Amino acid sequence: MDTVSAVRNRILVLCEKNNITINKLANISGLSPSSLKSILYGKSKNPKIETIKIICDGLGITLGEFFSSPEFDNLEQSIK
Repeated sequence: MDTVSAVRNRILVLCEKNNITINKLANISGLSPSSLKSILYGKSKNPKIETIKIICDGLGITLGEFFSSPEFDNLEQSIK
C-alpha cells in the first residue's frame, strides 16, 4: 500500500467509525467536498499535511491519532 492509499483508507475508516459521510466531513472540516474527494479518489497524489490537519480537526482527533494506525505502520519504504 502506498501513502496516498493509506490516507484515503484512514479517512474512510474514520468516517465509518464516526458514522459520517464524506460530504459531512468536508462540511465540518471547512473543506470543499471536491477537495476531500480529490484525496479519496486519487486525483490528489500528495495531500498536504495542513489539509490532513484540517480533516483531523473536523473529526476531533490529533494528527498523531490519524497516523497511529495499521495503514501507516505497514507502509513499504519509499526509498529502496
